[in-house]
Amino acid sequence: MARKFFGTDGIRGRVNEGVMTAENAMKVGQAAGTHFLRGNHRHRVVIGKDTRLSGYMVESALVAGFASVGMDVIMTGPLPTPAIALLTREMRADLGVMISASHNPFEDNGIKLFGPDGFKLSDAAEMAIETLMEQEPLLVSPDLVGRARRIDDASGRYIHAVKQSVASDIRFDRLKVVVDCANGAAYRVAPSAIWELGAEVIAMGVEPNGTNINRDVGSTSLDAVKKRVVEEQADIGIALDGDADRLIVIDEKGRAVDGDQIMALIATRLHERNDLTGGGVVATVMSNLGLERYLHGLGLTLERTKVGDRYVLERMREGGFNVGGEQSGHMILTDHGTTGDGTVAALRILASLVRSGKQASELLHVFDPLPQLLKNVRYSGGAPLENQTVKKAIMDSEKELEGKGRLVIRPSGTEPVIRVMAEGDDAGQVEKVVDRICDAVKAVA
Repeated sequence: MARKFFGTDGIRGRVNEGVMTAENAMKVGQAAGTHFLRGNHRHRVVIGKDTRLSGYMVESALVAGFASVGMDVIMTGPLPTPAIALLTREMRADLGVMISASHNPFEDNGIKLFGPDGFKLSDAAEMAIETLMEQEPLLVSPDLVGRARRIDDASGRYIHAVKQSVASDIRFDRLKVVVDCANGAAYRVAPSAIWELGAEVIAMGVEPNGTNINRDVGSTSLDAVKKRVVEEQADIGIALDGDADRLIVIDEKGRAVDGDQIMALIATRLHERNDLTGGGVVATVMSNLGLERYLHGLGLTLERTKVGDRYVLERMREGGFNVGGEQSGHMILTDHGTTGDGTVAALRILASLVRSGKQASELLHVFDPLPQLLKNVRYSGGAPLENQTVKKAIMDSEKELEGKGRLVIRPSGTEPVIRVMAEGDDAGQVEKVVDRICDAVKAVA
């Protein structure tokens, strides 16, 4: 059954258009609330948000929806996505909600739902909520309408929790760290956590005004943080995205370090202490082949999933892995949380920097990545990947790369775009393969 509201990571879209309206947000509250009304206890939901202007509108609509079906509401204000997952469990809530469109511009917003265990909902649960959204809501009698309140200690709870991810004997006293919070959800908590552990913190992207989230700052716009690290002669830079579940690191030379190198470092350290579970790491089809070869050299595996951190987490739970993530910077460390947490991952990197005594550029170059090239081809309609000419170009390219590289071709889930990615030992061959397939798609698109 096709989804009408939910995508690969909750509900997301341009505000006041399509699925992302106040009316739909209230329906989500009514439907999700009804779905999680189980038992005779007083039910509660935790709602957090990032710093988008539209967060006020979406939050108010959700509160009205939840209260109308008899669920009490606890509002935290701006907090990272992983903080809401944590508080949902800690406060014994029946449901958690994060209002955010992650790394998207401020014009977009989204709704992510967490179950009482702090994990994102299954496809089946999302489909059940979609079905309820299409039906008349089951409104409660006036005496059973839910109450709503804001709590003031949510930030402190989260800061305390993330600091526990670092060993008690570790301090960052000699580190100078640039922390770029993307004018997003972590603008208070991430700099505070790192400062409380002793570092000198240069904070940027910490002046949200409702419309500047992710604008020229954060993990998807790295020029500013790279420049700042070099200017300040900092030891390292930390770049988060709008809801702080994603991390990109900048070394002391101003060079970006992606999620593959971060996963490699964290997995190596855990493996050395016999604390790595599952026998390896879970990543997506986009992670570099160099990571896979490096892990194999340690006797570890790299298991690949579809693109999307929810698919990574599903496989981690199935296989008992405690390290997983995406090249784009989602880091999932299940010893410390139930979803990606950029701040926790950053603290683990800083702890390794202290223990090793190395510079970030040396510490974070764990393996040599293979040449990798990704190109997007927009098409006007139809199914270009079903065309025989395109199929032949793909088959010829797979044969050419066999044993020397890898090819990943996938349609975008949100726009009419075919993504063509290849990697291999020979950069020239990789470029030739990608161009061949892109030209074939363009010819029929």
